[in-house]
Amino acid sequence: MKKSTLTAQPVQDLPGAAAYRPTPPPAWRPRTDPAPLLPDSEPYRVLGTEAAERLDAGLMRRLYAELVRGRRYNAQATALTKQGRLAVYPSSTGQEACEVAAALVLEDRDWLFPSYRDTLAAVARGLDPVQALTLLRGDWHTGYDPREHRIAPLCTPLATQLPHAVGLAHAARLKGDDVVALAMVGDGGTSEGDFHEALNFAAVWQAPVVFLVQNNGFAISVPLAKQTAAPSLAHKAVGYGMPGRLVDGNDAAAVHEVLAEAVERARRGGGPTLVEAVTYRIEAHTNADDATRYRGEAEVEAWRAHDPVQLLERELTERGMLDADAIQRAREAAETMAAELRERMNADPVLDPMDLFAHVYAEKTAQLREQEALLRAELDAEDER
Repeated sequence: MKKSTLTAQPVQDLPGAAAYRPTPPPAWRPRTDPAPLLPDSEPYRVLGTEAAERLDAGLMRRLYAELVRGRRYNAQATALTKQGRLAVYPSSTGQEACEVAAALVLEDRDWLFPSYRDTLAAVARGLDPVQALTLLRGDWHTGYDPREHRIAPLCTPLATQLPHAVGLAHAARLKGDDVVALAMVGDGGTSEGDFHEALNFAAVWQAPVVFLVQNNGFAISVPLAKQTAAPSLAHKAVGYGMPGRLVDGNDAAAVHEVLAEAVERARRGGGPTLVEAVTYRIEAHTNADDATRYRGEAEVEAWRAHDPVQLLERELTERGMLDADAIQRAREAAETMAAELRERMNADPVLDPMDLFAHVYAEKTAQLREQEALLRAELDAEDER
């Protein structure tokens, strides 16, 4: 092979090189100072601290009553799965402070975007307890009218409700509506692409949305340490250009305060916030899960000592905001709710097979009409027998 005679020509020998003088790039500056966006190094707490001196007694008693009712709701729903009245139930026992606070910080005009574990948040927002369980019963669609209650359908796929929350919040702002969306997700959901896309769009658009991550320790059986190497999930906020807040998820007063500040910030045009609530899932992932295969009882018992209901009850009792009569009334109201839930869930639902064709398309397609007619003929034939 003939050797090439081409040689590299020095830059200084190229035509016009003498006039070329490279200029240094301008000094780089971040568009946003990251320091204010970073979360605290420790979860924010109110109960047991000096901050508890400013507690609003009325709000705290309401929080407490909802926590007691929520604990009983979780226990009753779990029992219904054992009785065959529910196909599955993902309990939020131990996470009631996050659930209740998320519901109570919202105005009627705001929207809640729950995950499959957030039935309690929907109930605390005013949804009929039976309607909240309809999807998990496998009966009919989502079980309630999202527009009426301003609660998006309980979302089973991980994190897919987050972009929807951003879209609704952005659209509301464009229309001039004073609306905030609060989207709930678990720590496992933060590993999904939908989480990244939602936070990125929310920050770019400065959408009035609050993201609440309930870090309960496990994505089914996968611990947080195997999902991310970040110092905390709240630290992820700075990468998108929004503030991150880290809060004790079992401290109902702290969760309510942090979420209320985030909602107000979003409402006045300050953009989105990522809140990580550090909590724990006391029960198994669902009634179909065996949690003993991936965690020990000692770990669970340690978190039982940090129970959100007991933490708030102890603080309010010590401060004279809650007495024995108020505690008894809250428990009796919870038992009444559980009894009504049992009775109504024990009644077999009346189902119409023709509902299979409702709410599929705004206008039924030819194929759908054909299938509907075929099923109707089969049902009519059975009635004639």
